[in-house]
Amino acid sequence: MVISGSDWTVNIPPITEAGTNYAETYESQASQIQLTIGVPLLLGTGKISVHYVPNPTWNNALSLAAKRTDDGTTLCVLCSITGGKDNYVPLTQTDIELFRITAVLALAAYNNIGIQLRLSGVSVTVPAANYQARVIFTVGPP
Repeated sequence: MVISGSDWTVNIPPITEAGTNYAETYESQASQIQLTIGVPLLLGTGKISVHYVPNPTWNNALSLAAKRTDDGTTLCVLCSITGGKDNYVPLTQTDIELFRITAVLALAAYNNIGIQLRLSGVSVTVPAANYQARVIFTVGPP
């Protein structure tokens, strides 16, 4: 797997009026992260999982989620990519399936699969600080 893209920094504007709150949800660009993945025929189907790791600090009132925004490109006619596209998948600190790639009669190689991130839970009740997390993708058997 090859992962490309750039760090996503959420710019949260300051509150200038009493009684107002932040927008609760912020979304990255549609293809903030791009994955290039090869699933060998012997594996048949590859499960792409994702989780986050606080880096170094995170507030549990904040929530991260990810979704696949496109199928990327492939030369494999009979291969398929399924799941993770219509709705955001909430991320935790343990692996959760984002989508699957199925190889049929060949290596299933997909290039530039777009991934979008969402941050929610932003509120004046969350202490002001720099919160960072690293998003980790893995490929394994279903």
